[in-house]
Amino acid sequence: MRLRLLVSEAWRSLAANVSTTFAATMTVLVGMFLLGLFIAFGTYVVSWSNHVKHELVVKVDFKTKPQATRAQEEAVINRLQTNPDVRPGGIKFISKEQALLQMKKRYPTLTRSLPYNPLPDSLEVTPLKAEYNSKVAASLWPLPPGVQHVDDGKKVSSRILQVAHWIDGIFIVATAVLLIASTLLIANTIRLSIFSRRREIEVMKLVGATNWFVRGPFMVEGLLCGLGGALLAVFFLVLGKEIALPAILHDALSSDPTVHALSFPLNALILLGMGLALGAVGSGLTLRRFLQV
Repeated sequence: MRLRLLVSEAWRSLAANVSTTFAATMTVLVGMFLLGLFIAFGTYVVSWSNHVKHELVVKVDFKTKPQATRAQEEAVINRLQTNPDVRPGGIKFISKEQALLQMKKRYPTLTRSLPYNPLPDSLEVTPLKAEYNSKVAASLWPLPPGVQHVDDGKKVSSRILQVAHWIDGIFIVATAVLLIASTLLIANTIRLSIFSRRREIEVMKLVGATNWFVRGPFMVEGLLCGLGGALLAVFFLVLGKEIALPAILHDALSSDPTVHALSFPLNALILLGMGLALGAVGSGLTLRRFLQV
């Protein structure tokens, strides 16, 4: 009975301050929506970067003019096999014929009229850890006889990860600003409710109402604003996930099952919890400052 009274009083107060309530709820909506995007995008980037690390290999290209001899290639393989930073069994030899077949599958139009095979024999060396790529590549310097080039793949991966970190930073700053704005707007909504009901509060105190009975409806107001904004954010995220995301990023997302974002139900629970937390913090700050009961 008391809970129903608190909720009805809070709802009546929210309806009396529609414009401020709407602004607070919409700001929470935008903040929670961006937070949900950040959680999904951030966890996907982390998963993808871990996948990229596991896929990073050191590429060793042998000479074509003059072509490296089989003895020179075997000497490089034996040297790498004794390297403790190379994963056991992580050395894959790719002949120039195999490399051309792979190229034809990937780029059939480019390889259709080749007069000869320009590709070299090569090795794909998988390090024990992705962080050892540079060490493995450095172990082949100066270049052994017959080796044309050694590539640790670090340039491309570091650029991609650097861009991902920049995007993460932008999302974090934007989300933090919106969360602060949401809290302040919820606090302002509660403050207006207190001012509009100050005489009613005085009467309640005179008839013996406890402090928590007076504060209760205002706390519920903040929680309803936060929860309402979070629920709307989850709703729009569902729409985006089911309608917009497949159309926009159909070919951009990795098809590898090991690369994935945080599960959507868990993401939604985090947003609902954050919405309630914003409402509680916003109303709590206002009650401490403006409702001295």
